[in-house]
Amino acid sequence: MSRYDSRTGDPTSYRDRKSESGFGGPSSYGAPVRSSAGRKDYDGIESPKRTDLDGLPSFKKNFYIESPSVAAMSEREVEEYRKRREITVEGRDVPKPVKSFEDVGFPEYVLQEVEKAGFVEPTPIQSQGWPMALKGRDLVGIAETGSGKTLAYLLPAIVHVNAQPILSPGDGPIVLVLAPTRELAVQIQQEATKFGASSRIKNTCIYGGVPKGPQVRDLQKGVEIVIATPGRLIDMLESNHTNLRRVTYLVLDEADRMLDMGFEPQMRKIVNQIRPDRQTLYWSATWPKEVEQLARQFLYNPYKVTIGSQDLKANHAIQQIVEIVSESQKYNKLVNLLEDIMDGSRILIFVDTKKGCDQITRQLRMDGWPALCIHGDKSQAERDWVLSEFKAGKSPLMAATDVAARGLDVKDVKYVINYDFPGSLEDYVHRIGRTGRAGAKGTAYTFFTAANARFAKELINILEEAGQKVSPELAAMGRGAPPPPGPGGFRDRGRGLGGRPWK
Repeated sequence: MSRYDSRTGDPTSYRDRKSESGFGGPSSYGAPVRSSAGRKDYDGIESPKRTDLDGLPSFKKNFYIESPSVAAMSEREVEEYRKRREITVEGRDVPKPVKSFEDVGFPEYVLQEVEKAGFVEPTPIQSQGWPMALKGRDLVGIAETGSGKTLAYLLPAIVHVNAQPILSPGDGPIVLVLAPTRELAVQIQQEATKFGASSRIKNTCIYGGVPKGPQVRDLQKGVEIVIATPGRLIDMLESNHTNLRRVTYLVLDEADRMLDMGFEPQMRKIVNQIRPDRQTLYWSATWPKEVEQLARQFLYNPYKVTIGSQDLKANHAIQQIVEIVSESQKYNKLVNLLEDIMDGSRILIFVDTKKGCDQITRQLRMDGWPALCIHGDKSQAERDWVLSEFKAGKSPLMAATDVAARGLDVKDVKYVINYDFPGSLEDYVHRIGRTGRAGAKGTAYTFFTAANARFAKELINILEEAGQKVSPELAAMGRGAPPPPGPGGFRDRGRGLGGRPWK
């Protein structure tokens, strides 16, 4: 099957983006046509009204044709498959999951890219998410990081783009992906570039901390896919460097993280500028009430797919070791731990604050450890350099704030150390998830102090669910009891425990 050509309506014709860049040729996009159906209820959001669609062209968004092998699956087989792969679904007329890439009905050019990447079978989120996304309906996807969700929305996005009228001068993107951090945005762009190349689909990544010039030039040339962090995108919109009039496929990736980072006003401002009959895909690793409330407002009649339990849980391939310490013990215990585990493997140390991150890195370097650090106040050039040094193993020790907790895809991180416990259990799960990726095993060490006691009960639940040992001290804190004094207790002020506590 070749590319779908929106100009002819012929699903077997080839869309040559190389010869037809969309600039210089006539466009029918602005021609007045019958309006599409808008949202019925936006729960108070001032999104474009249904009447605002008058004069906008209708657009194709349902591309899914169920394969004979999928159609032949009985309801019992479907239930057994979903149960085996821990897939839970909600919604009206949910399509059956697909078991192979060929079952999805992707065009040949997409399948060739998938084959080139060496994938064997769809991940659970792809297996159920692809049919949902290709049907053109709104979608809520709940899956942990590293589950393959980026391709779960990017491959349908490529099919969607190829079915729309080509860009004309002054047009904004057709696909908009919002992400919470620069690192995640860049990672998404890499996948979009890799899998969109055969379609000549252009993309750009819009984020702060770097000069606007190159990003503005990309937008002015015209790109079908924009991956952006909310703040910089709003800057571009307010400066009239782009617009969202052409967006018909909207992705909100790691929505829970964007809410944690206070991006809700920016998200609303951006979504309000997009036509209400768009297709919206809303991705989150967790499902707190705030995330659910926003989904109810941004989405219309969505499917929902959850991978694994909706209860927060950690990757079982990660060994989790939690030690009760006092604040003044932390640095000495960190050095003792590094002496034990430092073998040239990549080690990621999480610190709560930018100042603390700088201080620990400075102290480690003074003590002879090859440490670098990354946080939000670093320039993008410096962050890119630190990340490249860490990925290459030239500096195997990197301290970071939560800017690296999500979206940082570094292979072979063997150890994660929570020098400071994060502000939520969701962030704990995401931090330790930087190790144990792609089937590998990893180890996470966590310093836990009296100030973190309110998290003890939930942390114990996560440890027990993953089959990890819970120390008597942590168990006591979970019951509300103070830890015992003496070695390892809070009254053992700054002396360290001696020996190697992690062995």
